[in-house]
Amino acid sequence: MTHPPASRNYSEQQAGSLRAGDHLILPDGNRSAEIHRVDVEADDFGTPAMVLATLSGGGVLRIAAGSMIRVTDDAEPGPPASSDGGAFGAVAPSDGAPDAGAPELPASGPSPEPEEEVRDATESDNTAAAVVVPPQPVAPAAVSGPSDAELALIPALEGTPESVVEAAAEAHPGAVGVLLLSERLAKGINTKSGSCLKDLSDLAHELFVTLKDADNALAVADLLNVLPFDGNPDRWASVESSLALSSYICRQLGQDQRAGIYEKFLRAPEAMETDPFKARINAKVRQRSLNEPNLYDKEIFRSIDNANPDAEREWRLLRLEALLFLRAHGGSETVGTVELERRIGNELESVRA
Repeated sequence: MTHPPASRNYSEQQAGSLRAGDHLILPDGNRSAEIHRVDVEADDFGTPAMVLATLSGGGVLRIAAGSMIRVTDDAEPGPPASSDGGAFGAVAPSDGAPDAGAPELPASGPSPEPEEEVRDATESDNTAAAVVVPPQPVAPAAVSGPSDAELALIPALEGTPESVVEAAAEAHPGAVGVLLLSERLAKGINTKSGSCLKDLSDLAHELFVTLKDADNALAVADLLNVLPFDGNPDRWASVESSLALSSYICRQLGQDQRAGIYEKFLRAPEAMETDPFKARINAKVRQRSLNEPNLYDKEIFRSIDNANPDAEREWRLLRLEALLFLRAHGGSETVGTVELERRIGNELESVRA
């Protein structure tokens, strides 16, 4: 690609950040064209691979998503890009043909017939539609955090985190699972430790799922629920699981406002991406994961066929966590909240049997 003239004011940016209205310097390096629309085509793994820039004058430029592209503030239209000329291919105007990307000046002769104008516009639209993929979904609006009034609905911690765990263990002296987890946590709760967060989340689930103790489960879960997302997905997985459980418990108790607070905390990391291109791609991947969750059907059926109830229960617990996560998101495009409530109830009945 040739460099633009020194007199041209331009800047470089990644192809993935191009937007409609930008003036893109064309491959010849001498002319620019306004972008009418930007579409992103992902590879088979969901990673952005190709940016399709539809130009206002017609035609499409295909650009690798990671390429650095020059844009200019000067509105100097150029020719349309070729749909089959490679990542930076451009169609050169034929001899005697007007530049398709340049604005047409008023002709001294009679104006074209309206039917001819309509036909030309239709042909141009059909040409662009043949090579442009459907637009990607836009990123959802940023999720605002709970207000101070909403946070007041979460009970303040009384005593130390260790005392909360100790109280839960004393309420169930014969529960082996609770005893093992509480003994490890009694040595000290470190919220920077991923294993400690996992033990707290497991204890909250054990209290509610196995022992049906909603109060102590919420008390333990709230030790995690107030922790912000620190950018570490491994540690956040335990907090996320705790928030989903707490949301479900509160909705079963009729505490919908409190449940909504936990759901806001759960979705908070989704609004932390500031790059619009990455946010749009993340939203697409996230929606796909909600629409096609892993519910461990094969593993559960295999355990049933092998007459292994312990393994079946472990897989059903993982399925329950996945269903609770979906419920905290308000369902998905494939599974509604009513169906989720039914399936969660079935899994609870199965693991408690």
